[in-house]
Amino acid sequence: MPRDIPIGNGTLLVTFDELYRIRDIYFPFVGKENHSEGHPFRFGVWADGQFSWISDGGWERTLRYQPETLVTDVNLRNEALALEIIAHDAVDHQENVLLRRIEVRNLAASARTVRLFFHHDFYISETEVGDTAYFDPDTLSIIHYKGQRYFLISTDGVEGVESFATGRKAFRGAEGTWRDAEDGLLSQSAITEGSVDSTIGRTLELPPHGSTTMHYWIAAGTSYREVARLNELVRTRTPQGMLERTRNYWRAWVNKNEISFGDLPDEIVDLFKRSLLIARTQIDNGGAIIAANDSDVVTRATDHYSYMWPRDGAFVAQALDLAGYSNLTRSFFDFCGRILTDKGYFLQKYGPDGSLASSWHAWWDPHTRQRLAPIQEDETALVLWALWQHYDEFRDIEFIKALYEKLIVRAADFLERFRDPVTKLPLPSWNLWEDRRGIHTFTCATVYGGLRAAARFAALFGEAERAARYAQAAMEVREAMRARLYLPSEGRFARALMPTTDGGWETDSTVDASLFGVFYFGPFAPDSAEVKATMRAVEERLWVKTEVGGLARYEGDGYMRVAEGVPGNPWFICTLWLADYKIATARTREELEATLWLLHWVVKRALPSGVLAEQVHPLTGDPLSVSPLTWSHSTFVATVITYLRRLELMESCATCGRPLFQYDRRARKRAPS
Repeated sequence: MPRDIPIGNGTLLVTFDELYRIRDIYFPFVGKENHSEGHPFRFGVWADGQFSWISDGGWERTLRYQPETLVTDVNLRNEALALEIIAHDAVDHQENVLLRRIEVRNLAASARTVRLFFHHDFYISETEVGDTAYFDPDTLSIIHYKGQRYFLISTDGVEGVESFATGRKAFRGAEGTWRDAEDGLLSQSAITEGSVDSTIGRTLELPPHGSTTMHYWIAAGTSYREVARLNELVRTRTPQGMLERTRNYWRAWVNKNEISFGDLPDEIVDLFKRSLLIARTQIDNGGAIIAANDSDVVTRATDHYSYMWPRDGAFVAQALDLAGYSNLTRSFFDFCGRILTDKGYFLQKYGPDGSLASSWHAWWDPHTRQRLAPIQEDETALVLWALWQHYDEFRDIEFIKALYEKLIVRAADFLERFRDPVTKLPLPSWNLWEDRRGIHTFTCATVYGGLRAAARFAALFGEAERAARYAQAAMEVREAMRARLYLPSEGRFARALMPTTDGGWETDSTVDASLFGVFYFGPFAPDSAEVKATMRAVEERLWVKTEVGGLARYEGDGYMRVAEGVPGNPWFICTLWLADYKIATARTREELEATLWLLHWVVKRALPSGVLAEQVHPLTGDPLSVSPLTWSHSTFVATVITYLRRLELMESCATCGRPLFQYDRRARKRAPS
């Protein structure tokens, strides 16, 4: 299930699924540890002798956010129970507390007693072994704990937690205390250890056609003292007061740069702001930009996306810099400086704490008995490229100085060195889609961009020899791309050169959306003949010719394939790359505005909450794979800013009379930091 409404503060992340069940609770890192392991926390209602979980049939659900905030706006309606529930959830922007305001509306003409039940299925530190759940009389709350992880649950009732049950789950047939709630009463069992869960209840009196409101919260900490302090803080400041301050904070945060959107349609502006906010939920305060936090993927892959891929992170950082959020990207680049290997490259992916994550990139070829570089070289190159974009935007030279030797020089030296001495192309590595190893056009384009960035940094610090060396290497990569990866017969670039069993190379001419890199990272002009032909092939052969539309990754893409007769499932990032190209080559305002339909396509395929998945079903438009994908949201942000800057450049050229001959990334208004 997609995660329709994630909320967080960079330390505590809580996700809800489409049935409005809490599914993931990450603390103290975004992406690590998941203290629910994807198991649902149920929310139930008892009224007039009937019980229903809000995930049951009979409920109409609308899951959105309040505008320009990370406060949810949830509507639940059940005609059979004659009840409507309005819920607002938020993680406090500063303290590690999940806050929930729940208003229950009586649709009947008579007064009624309603009981709400909140179930908690913790797998603390990602295992059910050795947990404890108990009622704490000092805080009038239920506490789940193990080791240095504590979770305190309470409400704003006079008695704190009014009724409760702790018990065993997933052990010798025990389903859990949520079953205890279904008769409208709880057992009051005060403590259980091992594989445990808990449920609390709250009674509300509803007047005829009236409503009653309550608040509920979960505080997360590393000790009893910490969660007890947070509990007292919520009671002192009131949960409603903390919700209000969090709502105000996010509205200020998303509008802090006062971007002028001109005539851009409201729905695009709204998704732009929503994308910034959702991307923020996926970024750890320590600097790791996490790809996606949706634990359901574990069921099909026995792994997840809650890792920091330097490639994804670099793209997200570039988008955040374009939008003016340099504080977040500085933390990301600092993180990269800490995890770069001694050899000058990044490995496939990392945990949010900087630890090396799982990988399928081999270090050894058992057939040739040779060492392999277990890398996607584009990840190293893209961090350098994005770091120059950051510096070019904000000119924070003292920040760059601290990274120059330990990150920039070491990574650039690797990019320069990791090349074939004859062809001058990069040596084989894994591609950005992580499904094949060879010499990829996208990788070569990023290496060009990374080396050009390093040359500019070296020149900035007065190191002429280094600057010349990096610039020469970049030029050699570009010319080698033209000589080895260009297909004269088709007038476009190939996807890759793939190694053969006899030690040679075979050209892979598959059309791949990542070929946009030949202009995006600078090796070739967007209006050059070879780029035009390449992008024409991308659009013609990868556009999904169904009512859904969108651009697939590459011809014959089998990843999560759900339909025949299409090149693959449409991806948000690929569709937006096509928009980037059309924006880059627009020569008039009319041509530029003609690209907006691609942004509208993204808006139409978002969930009602604004969440963007990784890809969508080519026949139904339903989300596929993880949701939200941080990269999808950041690409939308970057494309919107690129559109606005292209428009600004056009208007500037019209005013001064200068012709618009090329895509000028430097002619832009500098955003505040």
